[in-house]
Amino acid sequence: MVPPWPTSRRPTRSSPSCAPGGRRPRRKLPPGAAKTLRNRRQKRGALARGTLSTAHHRAPPPVGRAACGPGRHWDATGARRRRRPLATELEARRTIVKIGVLGVGHIGKTLTQRLAAAGHQVKAANSRGPHTIEADALSTGGRAVTAAEAVEDVDVVILSIPLNRLPQVAPLIADVPVDTVVIDTSNYYPARDGRIEAIDAGQAESLWVTEQLGRPIAKTWNAIGSHSFAAKGKPAGSPDRVAIPIAADRDQDRKAAMALVEDTGFDAFDAGALADSWRQQPGAPCYCTDLTREEMPGALAAAEAERLPKRRDLAVAAIQERVGDATTNPDAEYGVRLNRALFV
Repeated sequence: MVPPWPTSRRPTRSSPSCAPGGRRPRRKLPPGAAKTLRNRRQKRGALARGTLSTAHHRAPPPVGRAACGPGRHWDATGARRRRRPLATELEARRTIVKIGVLGVGHIGKTLTQRLAAAGHQVKAANSRGPHTIEADALSTGGRAVTAAEAVEDVDVVILSIPLNRLPQVAPLIADVPVDTVVIDTSNYYPARDGRIEAIDAGQAESLWVTEQLGRPIAKTWNAIGSHSFAAKGKPAGSPDRVAIPIAADRDQDRKAAMALVEDTGFDAFDAGALADSWRQQPGAPCYCTDLTREEMPGALAAAEAERLPKRRDLAVAAIQERVGDATTNPDAEYGVRLNRALFV
């Protein structure tokens, strides 16, 4: 006769535990196992009664405690909760920065694309109005706005305009809060900017910019060619990743600029104070030569201030001879090869 209940497949059991009146036979345990099971039952009972000694059990953390070591998180009731996936934790720790970019030319366009692709809130503006900003500059999530809107309610303002136009935007920057980071990417080229007596006399370009704007800045993205910037970004840790120097006087400016440089796909290198930023100006060994982080210290140290203007002008003349004008940038291969021959 087949019983109406499911039977065990184990031949050692005469009847299943669910059979009416049936009992599962005791199984033989290895030596010491019975004591272990007994201790576990006693411990569970003591926990339920609240009589277990603290010498044998660590009590849950007090209510409101956020964590008790790596991966041990507790909710508001003191109960331990499951750890979030690593990707979720990284996303929770990520700082989304609100950025305004003034200028969407050679460098500004790539900045808008890269920083928006990195997850930041990017507003881009130029002098002709938002309707003139090309769609590909906004392809990764950037938003076209007016120049006044670009500097409102942002954490960082990036000035990617010719150096001779910086005095024109000074009134706009004057209303930006002092704790907002302002980053300048410009370089001095007399053929384009006209002669600036203070810089010709030896003043670092960045210090001249701070005087025009009336506030501290960070100097970066000025020492890389536009073609290299658009094409050579790599994930952190990649071999031969190109480094970009950053100069600043305030720690908050330096830290913000270095973090954003990394987000654009390049190794951020601390180049010191603004007074030393002449070492990353046109004509210097690190200028548009696509060096790695390991090569950057030697290049900065090898810069000779009195030789920079002549080397800069030699490079401009060579590029003009090749491309036929003073506004077209050379491709990365030619530009890097030329600058290494002249500057390094």
